[in-house]
Amino acid sequence: MGEGEVHQFANHWVASWNSHDLDAIMSHYDNDVVLVSPVAKILMDPAGTVRGKAALRLYFERGLEVFPNLQFELIDVMWGISSVVLHYVNQRGTKVAEYMEVNEEGKVTRVVANYNG
Repeated sequence: MGEGEVHQFANHWVASWNSHDLDAIMSHYDNDVVLVSPVAKILMDPAGTVRGKAALRLYFERGLEVFPNLQFELIDVMWGISSVVLHYVNQRGTKVAEYMEVNEEGKVTRVVANYNG
């Protein structure tokens, strides 16, 4: 992804989450996606890993239920060869950075979420 594509992806990703539109959220992810997150340890898996799009959808559904006022505010977007990092603040004021590996179709194949606080 180039700079313009990365910013378009980031803005759509945040807008999808802020609208709580699960289908729009899921449109960003590959079928074989792997997500690693401290929140996944609480909501889904003691190891903090979610594998596959179906499991990821269930995890996101649970997240939207547990956090009905969930909102993200994008702070920064960084990109590499086949990756993007979204830095944002959530509804609780927690800073979050998500490292995402992206395939040639622009779908996220791997996510590693990091939280401050």
